[in-house]
Formats: sequence, C-alpha cells, structure tokens
Amino acid sequence: MKIKDTVSSLSGAVSTVFFIGYLPLIPGTFGSLFGVGLFFLLRDASSPAYFLAAVSVIVLGFLTAGRTERMSNRKDPGYIVIDEVAGMLVGLAFMPSEPRVVILGFLIFRILDTLKPYPASRLQNCHGAFGIMADDLAAGVYTNIVLRLGLLLSR
Repeated sequence: MKIKDTVSSLSGAVSTVFFIGYLPLIPGTFGSLFGVGLFFLLRDASSPAYFLAAVSVIVLGFLTAGRTERMSNRKDPGYIVIDEVAGMLVGLAFMPSEPRVVILGFLIFRILDTLKPYPASRLQNCHGAFGIMADDLAAGVYTNIVLRLGLLLSR
C-alpha cells in the first residue's frame, strides 16, 4: 500500500468516525450521539483536558474532512460525521453532565444543525473542510449559548 493510500484510508476512517457515518438513515445523528458519548467520557476531565480533546477533534476534522470530500467527488457527503462530533463537543462544553442538560443539548444541536440559522447557512456553502466543519461548529456555539441561557433562567 502506498503512503498516499494509507493517508487517504486514515482520513476516511477519522472523518467518518471509524465508519459510523456509514450507518443507514441518519448518520449525522449517530455522529452527534458519538459526540455525546465522548462528552460523558470526558465529563470528569479538567477543563483544560476537555478543551484539548475538543480542539483535537476539531483539528482532526479540518485535516481529514476535506480530503474525504475530495475522494468522494461530492460536496459535504453525509457520511463525514466528524463535524457533528466536534459540534456536539462545542455545544456541551463546560456544561453540567446532568442527563436533562445533555439530552436537551443533543436535541437543540440536532435542530440547529438541521435548520442552520445564519451565519451557519452561509458557512456551509464554503468549500472543503471549512464548509464541512464550520456550520456544525456554529451550531455547537448556538447550542452552548441556548443551554447557558436556559440554565441561567431556570435558577
């Protein structure tokens, strides 16, 4: 196997989150659920460790999503789900790990990722890895803000 083939295979595995993106029907939802699982694995980590893990997923997304998109010859193919994982980690960043907060965060993220309120709708139109990752990161930021407001108002 050539180095180029190995890199392409590795990019495909990472960008599809080890092939979760190939699950039928709702790959983005499965990717988001993987993000929730990763959040629970990291919930007892220090804030810097969580931040480092989230940034690592984001960087891996930027490094691999564009290559996988080019290999597919399709704009933002649905099986690339590392963007959903990254968006979920941003959406739940520094939130309490109470089930109601996490479930609400998951639902809000999926709704916002689907509706793509401005500027996420514009970001999605960008080319390559930036276009794949940016709209989901924006949905994650929106989710985090909505959750924070909800937590403040519920006290």
